[in-house]
Amino acid sequence: MTRTDLARIALCAALAAAPALAQAWWNKDWTTRTKITLNTGAQGVTTQEAVAGLVVPVRLHSGNFDFAAAKEDGSDLRVIAADDLTPLKASVERFDGINELAVVWVQLPSVLPGTDKNAIHVYAGNPKAPPEPIVNVQGADTLALHFSEAEGPAADASAAIRSEQPVQREPNGLLAGSLRLSGQPVTWPAGEKLRAGAGTALTLALWVKPENPNQGTLVEWGPLKLSLIAGAVQVDAGPAKLTGGSLPPAAWAHVALVVGGGKSTLYVNGAKAAEADAPLPAIDAPLSVGNGLAGLMDELQLVSAARSADWVRLSAAAQGADGKLVASVKEASGEADAGGGNHGYLGILVKNLTVDAWVVIIILGIMFVVAAWVMVVKTLLIGRTDRDNRSFLQRFRGATTDLLHLERGGAHPNSSLFRLYQAGVRELRKRHIGTDEQVGSAVLSGASLDAVKASVDADLVRENHKLNAQMVLLTIAISGGPFLGLLGTVVGVMITFAAIAAAGDVNVNAIAPGIAAALLATVAGLGVAIPALFAYNWLASRIKNISADMQIFVDEFVTRVAETYGQR
Repeated sequence: MTRTDLARIALCAALAAAPALAQAWWNKDWTTRTKITLNTGAQGVTTQEAVAGLVVPVRLHSGNFDFAAAKEDGSDLRVIAADDLTPLKASVERFDGINELAVVWVQLPSVLPGTDKNAIHVYAGNPKAPPEPIVNVQGADTLALHFSEAEGPAADASAAIRSEQPVQREPNGLLAGSLRLSGQPVTWPAGEKLRAGAGTALTLALWVKPENPNQGTLVEWGPLKLSLIAGAVQVDAGPAKLTGGSLPPAAWAHVALVVGGGKSTLYVNGAKAAEADAPLPAIDAPLSVGNGLAGLMDELQLVSAARSADWVRLSAAAQGADGKLVASVKEASGEADAGGGNHGYLGILVKNLTVDAWVVIIILGIMFVVAAWVMVVKTLLIGRTDRDNRSFLQRFRGATTDLLHLERGGAHPNSSLFRLYQAGVRELRKRHIGTDEQVGSAVLSGASLDAVKASVDADLVRENHKLNAQMVLLTIAISGGPFLGLLGTVVGVMITFAAIAAAGDVNVNAIAPGIAAALLATVAGLGVAIPALFAYNWLASRIKNISADMQIFVDEFVTRVAETYGQR
């Protein structure tokens, strides 16, 4: 066996073992985890090269994270690489256990291109876990402003700089808190963090939601200025100018400027909007944002490096509301070892059901049990009735002189025809017809015959009531089930959108589980109504046939009695 063969065997063994390693559990003291996947393939956000040092926000919500298992302050959160061995730098910007919303910033060592296997795991569920030390996940070369402070000035992630004035905030912005702009500039004083040499590399990125995209200053930093002109972004970098992109009103947009190698490139929503030869001039000045601009701003980042186009694209996709890049799934301890993170779509739906949906589904469950009980009981009753009716009718039609003495040959306890026959015989015997002394005597008048028929008809109505008893429960299930299910769905969707509005997070991964779970109530309503509808129609047709047989029997019985015992 050659060394090449040995190498191939070793490679195959490693590949075979990789899934098992990927399914391992980092630490059994943590009972739950969320698997976060970044898709850089054709179905996600395509990239051409590996991106290193990307810092992404991980949105946690009731659809992908078990807040009930985590500590109240989220201090038991741990972020582990895809190998389930390597801890990653992470920082919690927001953790709201009551509203079940959280934002965690994670520094990824590398994001590979053209794959949906870029994954990390967020672990929680260890009440004894000590809090993690605060780390600057953005790195020393990055000035990042999240605007998530409760009040006061706006500071960067490392608290190295603070705005010169207190700022207004929107608590539910793009990710968590956002800066609210009212036309007055917000300024951070000059300092080491806000100093750049001429010709150095730089990346400036921010999110903005302008009320009017036709005017206002996004950023002004010495000779570098980003403005909104007629719905587009204009960059002034010394004598050079760049204009491009399109910003709609009242919508979040990502704007990034990359300067390096003597060129300046403008990106809007991850796409290149303009490029020109414009090296960075020397800057040692305060940083100002929002002059003459009304709206919201979030995630202002200033990086002392020229980031690639793929970095800008991934950063915009990860921070924004587009769900193509990031997918997530909630797992409990042991599920990964049992065969993967996704333990079934139905399980995801059930875990995301709201209280009102549970109430509706429980009511529908009770309705289904009642409807099923009616189906079984009525099917058995109709089957026995039909079988005994055929048996008795054969005896009745074969009787001659003993027409009024068929009960002596045996009873038919489940036959509605036999009970109608007994009712008629009772009325005849009250008139001494059919007794041993009166056999063969014709003493039944027309009025008496009408009275006998009226009595049998009364029993016919009672038999019909007995056959149709409880059928109304099936009609309630047919008409009420879908409406109850729709009620649960509408309320569930309302709650989901209310939570989204409160969180300011419109990521499809946050919306989909709640809406899908809400739709489960409608499915439950249809699951009650459809079987009840089929059963009702089938039972109603069988009851209609038996009722027709009883009407025919009454006429036949009265006719034969009139022929045998009526006046001639």
